[in-house]
Amino acid sequence: MIIRVQHEDFDSVALQRELAAGRSDIGAIATFIGLVRDIEGDPLQQMTLEHYPGMTEKALEGIAMRASERWQIIDLAIIHRVGALKPADQIVLVMVASAHRGDAFSACEFIMDYLKTEAPFWKKEASGQGEKWVEARKSDRLAQEKWDN
Repeated sequence: MIIRVQHEDFDSVALQRELAAGRSDIGAIATFIGLVRDIEGDPLQQMTLEHYPGMTEKALEGIAMRASERWQIIDLAIIHRVGALKPADQIVLVMVASAHRGDAFSACEFIMDYLKTEAPFWKKEASGQGEKWVEARKSDRLAQEKWDN
């Protein structure tokens, strides 16, 4: 399992190689890469992500373990960036390796839904209209709740 919270960008191809190194039992790797999105009508200048070191990694590990309990996962990676990011920068990567695509896809979506609602990251957006802290959206909560049924 690869869990990293980092300032620097990540290379998804290198991470895929690291995840699959020496393995022949992987039949599928599902990958999600999130990018910093511009704000419609109010151009985003920068997004700053803050976190509590140690606590954040522990929370990501907990989310990964919950996914591992639900699906047949061979290995996984969660990389989340912090610090100052610009529009179109990579912000998060979730990569799940499994013998079968269904488990890989479902676990990847589950992890991402839980990252959006339970991971202790704080986002501040800076635009032409000033700075504001970003609240969790209702759609993110609804996406997470579908896994509780």
